Amino acid sequence: MAKPNPRGPNPIDIHVGARIRLRRQLLKMSQEKLGDELGVTFQQVQKYERGANRVGASRLYRLSRVLDVPVQFFFEGLGEKSAATGMAEGDQTPVVYDFIQSADGVSLAEAFSRISDAKVRRRVLELVRTLAAEDGGEAVAH
Repeated sequence: MAKPNPRGPNPIDIHVGARIRLRRQLLKMSQEKLGDELGVTFQQVQKYERGANRVGASRLYRLSRVLDVPVQFFFEGLGEKSAATGMAEGDQTPVVYDFIQSADGVSLAEAFSRISDAKVRRRVLELVRTLAAEDGGEAVAH
């Protein structure tokens, strides 16, 4: 297994940044607006979202207030093993990051989360799996 680049972004910082971006996009808030709320430039927000710059404790607390989520939200999805190595066994983290980094992924997640009927949600999931398989993607077992 390759060692992480000590000068590259920390996997936890990347995860926290992705969660910041996801929540900001779900709120339809611009990077500029978020920066204004935090007292930083939109470029600084971009660096936080990429994981290039680490978010300090006080700023993370402020982010939780501005984005209306508990501080724990930014760490959801990090397991014990992923915190140490950046990846958990069988982790699909790169797929998740790619998904939430795309406008379509955020829109799909937002729309899907508004479906309250569990049966409808399962049918939508089956539809997406079928379309992915027809498009040459692997069908995912359920």
